[in-house]
Amino acid sequence: MRRLAALRAAALAALVLGGGATPGAATGHSTAFAPKGEAVAAPKGARGLCAAHPWACAASETRSWNARALMTRARVVNARVNRAVTEISDKAQYGREEVWALPTARGGDCEDFALLKKRKLMTFGVEPARLMIATVLDRQGRSHAVLLLRTDEGDLVLDNLVDSILPWDKTGYTFLRVQDPEAPARWRRVFAGGMLADPPVAAASGAAASR
Repeated sequence: MRRLAALRAAALAALVLGGGATPGAATGHSTAFAPKGEAVAAPKGARGLCAAHPWACAASETRSWNARALMTRARVVNARVNRAVTEISDKAQYGREEVWALPTARGGDCEDFALLKKRKLMTFGVEPARLMIATVLDRQGRSHAVLLLRTDEGDLVLDNLVDSILPWDKTGYTFLRVQDPEAPARWRRVFAGGMLADPPVAAASGAAASR
């Protein structure tokens, strides 16, 4: 319980210090689509993103896709980028933290992977409104970024740490902020999933019975 409380506090601190917004109540309800809360400031590294890479903030209407075709493209792009790009920290590459850019010949970090996947899927005809970069805390409470793919059935995660594409609420990640699909230059609070999710009913019942 102490570890969970500490992780919850870390999530609050990461959101508040990074965006200057006061988070609302966390939502633990499982849903196919990541919740979209109030507008918050962009992550520090993303504040010059739209000027440097206008396509990363392009807006569009979503159109209907054949689910199989969309997933095939997503799996191919996710796996190819994960294999092609070497992971390297911003500190090692640029001498400073939080540089959001496309990977270089040396490689890139998690945000760079997400940006490259977004651009490649856009070249395949996937609309920007379906492709949103999200900032999260991973299972160990470390800062991370992924690309959310919005399908007609729900939001899926393209991650540089694994080739598997999972529903957002099955990753174990705590989602903090996400690009607004209607206006990707803006960011929205999510604050759901991972350490903020409701515990499974069976586990909660078992814990109560053991007291």
